[in-house]
Amino acid sequence: MRRSFVLLLAVAALIVAMVAPASAVKNGELDGEDHPHVVLILMEVDGEPAYRCSGTLIASTYVLTAGHCTSNYPDGEFSGIRIFTESDVQNGDNSYPFAGNNSVEAVEWASHPDYETAPFFVHDVGMIELAEPVVLDEYGALPGADQLDVMKTMRGKQDTTFTAVGYGLQYINPKFVEAEKIRMVANPRLIQINTPGFTGDFSLLLSNNHATGGTCFGDSGGPNFLGDTNVVAGVTSFGLNGNCAGTGGVFRMDRQNVLDFVNGFMQE
Repeated sequence: MRRSFVLLLAVAALIVAMVAPASAVKNGELDGEDHPHVVLILMEVDGEPAYRCSGTLIASTYVLTAGHCTSNYPDGEFSGIRIFTESDVQNGDNSYPFAGNNSVEAVEWASHPDYETAPFFVHDVGMIELAEPVVLDEYGALPGADQLDVMKTMRGKQDTTFTAVGYGLQYINPKFVEAEKIRMVANPRLIQINTPGFTGDFSLLLSNNHATGGTCFGDSGGPNFLGDTNVVAGVTSFGLNGNCAGTGGVFRMDRQNVLDFVNGFMQE
């Protein structure tokens, strides 16, 4: 069966309302201050606001996100990246999409070194270094190497839940789009892991429906925490259709090459 992959990156051009390629937390709930380490990412092209993603502070000056949120895709190298830290950026004290209150500029960003050698979802992890620290009581944590493999054979894996957090679209269909810049949370369930084919051993498929919620455009790079912990099992990566329905693709953080990239970036 031929499958089309939809980037869950949001187009921030005409930033008033519309956003495009990535996922936002759909059928979820307001996050409030439950996950202050999850931030909105704004990318510029030639100095103009262009796209947005979500990400996780895993240290005071480092943000974990998707590779397609830090690569040269699709219009050339990003001229700038900044994060916004408020839960409700839509109605907050900020100058979105420009620099100002409750935003921090990036000084460096990078995608996995193998990102451009394969389809984007095979190495879809990126890192951002900030110019100033964001001081919090808790940050996102990385999983151990191969920590998620046990889920392949565990009983009741369909009941295994994740906590997806992001600033993406809440609804999308051919006639209606609701785009918000508000941090939302949902609890999708595990559908596939370590499956031959497009999921492989580098990604997960999670549910994306009215019962569990899911992700949509703008949620790209946002965390999918393991249960109710602060451990980032994976980052939101792709959808299988333009309506953000059915299932959501998550790039896994528990592979050694991914952990090496993330840790190496923070040690440079």
